[in-house]
Amino acid sequence: MLQKLMTERGEALTGTPWTVYPRPQMKRDSYINLNGEWAFSCNYGEPEGVTTINVPFCPESILSGVEKHFPEGAWLCYTRKLKLPEGFNRGRVLLHVGAADQIAEVFVNRQKVLRHEGGYETFTADITDYLQEENELMIGCIDSLQDQSFPYGKQVMKRGGMWYTPVSGIWQTVWLESVPETYIEKLNIENRGYSVTISTIPALDGTVTVPKLGSFRLENGSVTITPENPRLWSPEDPYLYDFTVETETDRVESYFAIRSLEIKKVGDYPRLCLNGKPYFFHALLDQGYWPDGILTPAAPECYADDILAMKRQGFNTLRKHIKIEAEEFYYQCDKLGMIVFQDMVNNSDYGYIRDTVLPTLFLSYQKRGDKNLHRNEAHRARFLEGMEATVRQLQNHPSICYWTIFNEGWGQFDADSVCKQFRKLDDTRFIDATSGWFRQKNTDVDSRHVYFRKVTVKGDGLKPLVVSEFGGKTWAVEGHVFNPDKSYGYGGCKTKDELNDALVKLYMEEILPCIKNGLCAAVYTQVSDVEDEINGLVTYDRKVEKLDPSKMLPVAAALQQAISEK
Repeated sequence: MLQKLMTERGEALTGTPWTVYPRPQMKRDSYINLNGEWAFSCNYGEPEGVTTINVPFCPESILSGVEKHFPEGAWLCYTRKLKLPEGFNRGRVLLHVGAADQIAEVFVNRQKVLRHEGGYETFTADITDYLQEENELMIGCIDSLQDQSFPYGKQVMKRGGMWYTPVSGIWQTVWLESVPETYIEKLNIENRGYSVTISTIPALDGTVTVPKLGSFRLENGSVTITPENPRLWSPEDPYLYDFTVETETDRVESYFAIRSLEIKKVGDYPRLCLNGKPYFFHALLDQGYWPDGILTPAAPECYADDILAMKRQGFNTLRKHIKIEAEEFYYQCDKLGMIVFQDMVNNSDYGYIRDTVLPTLFLSYQKRGDKNLHRNEAHRARFLEGMEATVRQLQNHPSICYWTIFNEGWGQFDADSVCKQFRKLDDTRFIDATSGWFRQKNTDVDSRHVYFRKVTVKGDGLKPLVVSEFGGKTWAVEGHVFNPDKSYGYGGCKTKDELNDALVKLYMEEILPCIKNGLCAAVYTQVSDVEDEINGLVTYDRKVEKLDPSKMLPVAAALQQAISEK
């Protein structure tokens, strides 16, 4: 039933995939990429059943070479031999894993080094003390969707509709770097107004050098830089300042941007402002799924392809939906000029009637309280752990301007309290505590989802109004459909012209008039088709773009013009 749609890069992929440096905002010159062929088994490494897998692709994917989902809770064992190049070890050797779903354990020469829990964030193991001249590296992974305490996003065992194929095991880059005994473990880059503060963890003495601005001393591991006449970052001019940090023993390369985010009342309504001016966030829902790699595109260039395809249509924002991407995605958004609205990844149970049907049909139901939702304390604690890890991992990227905590009630609990905790992690960006419905008091925006009815929203004059999901019109492109037997979306179109005309009408007759009523952002569903869903602006294999820029670019210009006149 399922077609094996391959991207052009996936069809041509040979050798080691994903060799791009995996941490663009903290580069060192010591780097060994461990992607490529690993021994793989589902039985603790016993000879029978051992095969190979192509890392960093999950075993369920075509590109992994395995194409199988193993029983829930099975032990997936990745093994490879490792010999470090002479002179590589500068003091400590670190193993980094971009992401592995859900529980991962690292062994070096049969000795356990680290256990990590959580399927979407990066983790690091110091393997120095376990190394020999010849080494065996093993990473074991356990994944079970039956344990709903773990974030799982859109994964379900029986995929269909708006729920997708489950994944397990390693699905982002595995790599080594060597660092001195005293080294920069993390950089923090914080934009506040038109200043940027750069800090090292741990706090180290040293120098920050910005080629276009000069050199600055770190005091207690921190320095604040306020350029005169800064060149401000925006989708229209995504300017980045490169810099280096040098301490007595360590050196890393990075970059920052200067841009401001604030909420200001303009006329009768509060507005989301970028660089001091009201800005319309013309956005798309971005699921980040691929037919050949599932959670992982065939090559890092695929991220840029998606971003540029959407920019060609006039869009300036992607809502990264219920997923954490490899840092290469955010780097490309920083560099190419695409704002990111970043979701947290949901956990706990989903109820179709409670979380979708009732709030979609009855607006009054959308206002229910959430103190007693998802009361399992272990589930709540694990969500908060994942939330903190997400912010710590991504907070340096200037393209991220907006965080979404809960979506449509999925796993939602005590949003006012959770938002209060979130502000302690990052109070420099807009926070949408409850996207869609079940809105509580503590949130920066009035965030609504509008499906199956006209978009006729009006702000309350207290918070900026955001339509964080709408649209979803479908067009099935023959020969580029994942599941020809069953499709999913909201409102069918039979031709490209029909789809284009429908979108122009939707924006000009529904979205544009709402701007005068306080609308600041609108997130259309969605970037690409995903499995059964055929409501993307490009096909799932990314080979067909469904929109005509000559029709969509005037729409984008009209939206910005309308908000600039407020």
